[in-house]
Amino acid sequence: MSIILEFDIDDFDSGDRLDKTLAQIQSDYSRSRIQALIESGAVTLNGQVFTKASWKLSEGDKLVLTVPDAVSAEPEPEDIALDIVYEDADLLVINKQAGLVVHPGAGNHSGTLVNALLHHCGDELSGIGGVMRPGIVHRLDKDTTGLMVVAKHDKAHKGLSAQLEDRSLSRVYKALLLGVPMPIKGHVDLPMGRDPRNRLKVAVNVRQAKTAKTYYMVEKDFGGYFSLVECKLESGRTHQIRVHMAAIKNPLVGDPMYGPQLTALKAAMKKHGMDDDAQEQVLSFGRQALHAGAISFIHPITEETMHFEQSLPDDYVNLLKLL
Repeated sequence: MSIILEFDIDDFDSGDRLDKTLAQIQSDYSRSRIQALIESGAVTLNGQVFTKASWKLSEGDKLVLTVPDAVSAEPEPEDIALDIVYEDADLLVINKQAGLVVHPGAGNHSGTLVNALLHHCGDELSGIGGVMRPGIVHRLDKDTTGLMVVAKHDKAHKGLSAQLEDRSLSRVYKALLLGVPMPIKGHVDLPMGRDPRNRLKVAVNVRQAKTAKTYYMVEKDFGGYFSLVECKLESGRTHQIRVHMAAIKNPLVGDPMYGPQLTALKAAMKKHGMDDDAQEQVLSFGRQALHAGAISFIHPITEETMHFEQSLPDDYVNLLKLL
């Protein structure tokens, strides 16, 4: 059951921050845990849900903290529809839909690809990726669509992971960019690491950065204002294509984290001659225009060369039609 804790603010706590005060009163929880609970709506101030951790409290304020039940340490099977492109006794190739998180994490304890795989595969799913990432060899961002390979058992997982490590597991992406990269065929070789100003983001040329290389080729030029680009990873860092394309001033259309400024996007669409309705449709796309369209690897058991291609999803196709 949830734990409900009530506190009255006295003169000693008056003027202090909400998160600081709760962390001091309820020392069983870290300040970061308290902040997460506040942001999730688990705190009421004088009877109203309050989500501003920095709010300064006043004497007489009444706080109620509701701590939800602990979630299971292991993900549970869930009946979530999967678009399975290929399956045998050793592995699956999946066409991941937009909005599907790959594995459980902070704020995503259920509804993930792992939950779906546990339901589909049952006990045979490989555990070598860790309890929270069974079978997962590589990942796609939540809103990136396209092909992923998943191992069903440890031997397959080891074989595929080795190919990912030595870069013989090949992935090709389609990215819709603002502007046209120059030259139209080339590569971006910029090391990447955590952005010191925002731990949720990745940046180039930061301290403790890891090597990252992306090959690209312009597939279609939309009047010089947008371009459909094929990208191939030599390395496979978090957010790599999104960060590399932004670094060369050609960010992905729709990318909420690294994407183009709204003014720049609107200016490009206007110069491209798009009417107001088309512009609104582009602005409402709501995710980065990135699709994992092809994947190649050696089957870890049969040693057969495997290659799969997946066409763009409907919303992406419609986006290109608008241009």
